[in-house]
Amino acid sequence: MNVDGVNNGIVLDHIKAGLSMKIYKLLGLDKLTCTVAIIQHVSSTKYGKKDIIKIDEDIELDFDVLGYIDSNITVNKVKDGKLSSKVHLSLPETLKDVVICKNPRCITSVEQEIIHTFKLVDRDKKVYRCAYCDSEHIAR
Repeated sequence: MNVDGVNNGIVLDHIKAGLSMKIYKLLGLDKLTCTVAIIQHVSSTKYGKKDIIKIDEDIELDFDVLGYIDSNITVNKVKDGKLSSKVHLSLPETLKDVVICKNPRCITSVEQEIIHTFKLVDRDKKVYRCAYCDSEHIAR
């Protein structure tokens, strides 16, 4: 299979195989009018299999969402057909409106306009806690 390169835009590389559609939905890439290519289960010497998303436009990305979904993702910005910058992600310290608190007694369950906020408490185990009720959430 042959997929053209990006002239001016972004390439999300090293996505864990099978997670590209989740990223597509969470970032709202379906609302873009530019070309977006999703390439799934590409052979990778480092990961075995990986996904790649190519966006043919330089857009703002939520690095917290990307880092939460897969902290191994590499964000490559391309300008005039050449790599202009590369960002390696990590788990974000704070998540805002990325995950929802499951605690039915949490204030976020009653007050709909409150932003769901979670703080990273254990990087190794990928454990977050709700900023309002302290409920635990483990990133998968």
